[in-house]
Amino acid sequence: MTTDLKSSPLSANQQARLAELLDGIGEGQLFWLAGFLAGKCSGDSANAPVSATPELTVLFGSQTGNAEELAQRLAARALERGVSAKAIDMADYKPRQLKNEQYLAVLASTHGEGDPPDNALDLHEFLHGKKAPKLGGLRYSVLSLGDSSYEHFCKTGQDFDSKLAALGATALAERVDCDVDYEDQAEDWINRVLETIASEAGASQPAANSPIAAAQRPISTFSRKNPYPATILTNQLLSGRGSDKEVRHIELSLEDSGLVYKPGDAVGVYPENNPALVNNLLSALGFDGEQRVLVEESDIPLREALAFYREITLLTPPLMKHWADRVESDALKALVADRAEMMAWTEGRDLLDLVQAWPIAGLEPQTLVDLLRKLPPRLYSISSSQTAVEDEVHITVAAVRYASHGRNREGVASVWLSERMSEGAKLRVYIDPNTKFALPDDSKPVIMIGPGTGVAPFRAFLQEREEREAEGENWLFFGDRRFRSDFLYQSEWLKWRRDGLLTRLDVAFSRDQAEKRYVQHCLKENSAEVWAWLQRGASLYVCGDADKMAPDVHQALLDIASEQGGLNPEQAEDYLRQLNRDKRYQRDVY
Repeated sequence: MTTDLKSSPLSANQQARLAELLDGIGEGQLFWLAGFLAGKCSGDSANAPVSATPELTVLFGSQTGNAEELAQRLAARALERGVSAKAIDMADYKPRQLKNEQYLAVLASTHGEGDPPDNALDLHEFLHGKKAPKLGGLRYSVLSLGDSSYEHFCKTGQDFDSKLAALGATALAERVDCDVDYEDQAEDWINRVLETIASEAGASQPAANSPIAAAQRPISTFSRKNPYPATILTNQLLSGRGSDKEVRHIELSLEDSGLVYKPGDAVGVYPENNPALVNNLLSALGFDGEQRVLVEESDIPLREALAFYREITLLTPPLMKHWADRVESDALKALVADRAEMMAWTEGRDLLDLVQAWPIAGLEPQTLVDLLRKLPPRLYSISSSQTAVEDEVHITVAAVRYASHGRNREGVASVWLSERMSEGAKLRVYIDPNTKFALPDDSKPVIMIGPGTGVAPFRAFLQEREEREAEGENWLFFGDRRFRSDFLYQSEWLKWRRDGLLTRLDVAFSRDQAEKRYVQHCLKENSAEVWAWLQRGASLYVCGDADKMAPDVHQALLDIASEQGGLNPEQAEDYLRQLNRDKRYQRDVY
């Protein structure tokens, strides 16, 4: 920044000190300073509200889109309260800008084994590296999103919080760690952040007709908080005869809902717990289920609360700790005190197991309901393009069934959809946008890697590209257990290949030969062609299992970059990281 001080009334020493102050100062800080000086000139006291508009930067790191949606909400609400705010994807943010920020809000989810989401990796590494600046002038707050049933609950947000504090930044609102039911906590955090900024900076006037605020106005009145009752049009078995899996293709009507979606988005579905499990739980507790309880200010029977509104199939660490506080059992207290042992015991068990092992004497129905977390919606990748199917949305669901600790268990939503929801029934649904999994320009080639039901969004991709007559080439890698029974949407892929829309189709069926074969093997077998596509600007998409498939595919891509591109391991990792920054390596893994 250059400033003409030749005609300044300041002394040489004052000019030098002013120049030092202005060196490297950010635009937001400059506006604040201008307002402060204007206030001083008008005779205001040093403690009077500053007239300059305070600036809030909202950074989000999100794998599925929840943190992004909340970041946009915070930015829009800030504008309404006279705070200049912008929501920025962490992947698009220049970390060195941190030292110039006035107010900072960080919203971050946790991915995998406590890892940052893909778009947060660079910022996370920068803050934990040697080049991280001192941030003594920064005021910040962190909202963490996670799932308390996982061991590393909200670790990414906790990492950001502790590191920002270590670099000298001061919290304007205490960090909040949100579970899967995050809406109320997030709303409270947003209000506290904005109230603190308004108190400190004096912001009060709304930004009139702000384009950012306008952009956030919902198209539909239906949302996560107000789901739409969608009618099931089709509930069709997709897997073939002889398959040891049950996969279903489900089509829902969105007619007159106003809901819109794009390829890559997900549908949130509010499920119902298995009535048999609810009955067994009530019997173990000695309740008849007709006792009245309060759930979100509604007076309903306990049976209904356990069926529709409370999580009973997962045991989270907070529940285990609350339960141990109410049970006279040294064994349970010792189990809860050892996190590793507790996580091992809860794996594959549910609330019925806990009640049978350690019943709480005199437990009241309302106390039970208050101890349990809300039954969260389940997200399913959308397997249709709205351009092609209009007032419908399609999902692909694999029923989860397994035996554990002497009992048969099941996925809450998947078996409910497969066994108990027939055509004509209604589901409570909403659209969960995912800007981190979106098609590139029509002219760009895409490589899609989706084993099992991970192939769902790629059906949407091809429907969309067919409708738009996109010129970009399309290459699909699909894998499952057996060719004859598990080649999901086989006829559609083959038709698209005949028509030329699907340029290449490579498949791997793990149980059709003695040696297991997966999609990562297909990638390695086509190393030269995959590398050639990437050099032509192809975008990579991976969807499906996060625990084994996604890491194995990532390693195969690293190997291809090393072998075909002549890169060493560090360079290969940097190459994939750059693809991610350029939105050319996108993952929807779970």
